Amino acid sequence: MPKTEAEFEDVSKLLGKPVSELKIKAKNLNEINPMMGHRGCRLAVTYPEIAKMQTRAIIEAAISVKKSKGFDIKAEIMIPLVCEIKELKYVKNIVVSTADEIIEKSGVKIEYSVGTMIEIPRAALLADEIATEAEFFSFGTNDLTQMTYGLSRDDAGKILNDYIDKHIFEVDPTARLDKSGVGSLVKMAAEKGRSVRPDIKLGICGEHGGDPSSITFCHDTGLSYVSCSPYRVPIARLAAAQAQIKNPRK
Repeated sequence: MPKTEAEFEDVSKLLGKPVSELKIKAKNLNEINPMMGHRGCRLAVTYPEIAKMQTRAIIEAAISVKKSKGFDIKAEIMIPLVCEIKELKYVKNIVVSTADEIIEKSGVKIEYSVGTMIEIPRAALLADEIATEAEFFSFGTNDLTQMTYGLSRDDAGKILNDYIDKHIFEVDPTARLDKSGVGSLVKMAAEKGRSVRPDIKLGICGEHGGDPSSITFCHDTGLSYVSCSPYRVPIARLAAAQAQIKNPRK
């Protein structure tokens, strides 16, 4: 979103629209609490062209790699912030129709799957419904923690230091996965997802994916992967290996 007069003028030239019109649009798009607002799949419901554009970028990149390098790419297209099966269906239809059209025109065979990020408690509660449309779940535990606790990760430090000092919380739940609360939602969603789609791919993304105790929980829950910041990858790999040794999985 442009902020300075120069940025507005640049966008104006690019789009061929007057600066005054762009400023009105920017004002209308402003939100008091963007973290709980117009983002994720909600943007695609309001602006379907965003989902089309992003799908095109993913599929065309996969086609380009296959043509130039010969690699077989299976793209995973994740629809974030879902809380209702109908919104997932709506956005998924856009993704599938766009992807299939591009693949057909290219003459290159590309496999892809469409899944969702489970980051709203309602999605975890209705995971069996959502799994009828989603081929994989990625648990967005950063947002799932925020929404379960009603805490903003960006502002929680002002509160959590007192809670930890006064032994109300043992650890910062934004840094280590809360197994009893947030973890229960993850377990429930995993079980509900598998009940409908036994081969559903499950994983988590976010900073919890680099915490050793959180990785052990994910392993024991039957998740197939974790994702985290690059600097945490060595710790995550070690923790995953230790979890496998302690509780072997095929």
